[in-house]
Amino acid sequence: MITGSIVALVTPMIPNSLEIDWDRLKGLVEWHIQQGTNAIVAVGTTGESPTLDVQEHMATIAAIVEDSSGRIPVIAGTGANSTKEAIEWTQRAQESGADACLLVTPYYNKPTQEGLYLHHKSIADSVDIPQILYNVPGRTACDILPDTVNRLASVDNIVGIKDATGDVERAKKLIEICPSDFAIYSGDDATALQLILLGGHGNVSVTANVAPKLMAEMCKLAIAGEKKEATDINNLLAPVHDVLFLESNPIPVKWAVAQMGLIQHGIRLPLTELSDDLKIEVREALEAADLLK
Repeated sequence: MITGSIVALVTPMIPNSLEIDWDRLKGLVEWHIQQGTNAIVAVGTTGESPTLDVQEHMATIAAIVEDSSGRIPVIAGTGANSTKEAIEWTQRAQESGADACLLVTPYYNKPTQEGLYLHHKSIADSVDIPQILYNVPGRTACDILPDTVNRLASVDNIVGIKDATGDVERAKKLIEICPSDFAIYSGDDATALQLILLGGHGNVSVTANVAPKLMAEMCKLAIAGEKKEATDINNLLAPVHDVLFLESNPIPVKWAVAQMGLIQHGIRLPLTELSDDLKIEVREALEAADLLK
């Protein structure tokens, strides 16, 4: 089971052309390994999956797998609102050497709970790589309910869920009803500590893009039940959690990572660079957490 701080990695881009910056991507992977990040999600929401074409999507997954050289688990984002497409992407990620796949609930077409069950079961039956469900109804207009998650937990290679609802009571129910070997991850930095202290297994984190060492330490302490020490770190990072969602993710976090000198400024339409009136607020939060050296 993958545990701890799992960074939802940004995809660096070259200014103007907005082509993927492969050199900076390699640098990010190396930095996260050195900083103690426990795993990388490649091409999730934060990695701008909606605006990468299929070739870029798969090439980015393959590059992160190659750059990590087996030193850190790589979880490939392969979800789609077409079951056939999700199967194909998951197969290709497996062929690239990914350790697991993260599959968002089908967005826009609003399947029933039975449709969600059959969608994820079909992918799991077709590709034997470990698979993590991803529930983020605020983006998808689709909510996989705890009972459906528990049904899917009985499928051998469906190994966990990223719950990005921010609903701690929902997370508590998932932990209570799902098997103990089924991983429950937070997908919401602001409530991740609470979820882990309830018995969750880690956090798929946006904040880890700018504070990987602190996020890894916080998750480690929380998993060990060291509430006070973990809370101290979380309190330091709380303003960062907040400012990274002042505009739609990944707008603020890409600007922040660029301010740290780790990537260049570049984000694809329809997303735009962080609004000028918010830049001071984001910078101040980074400085307060001593993240800008």
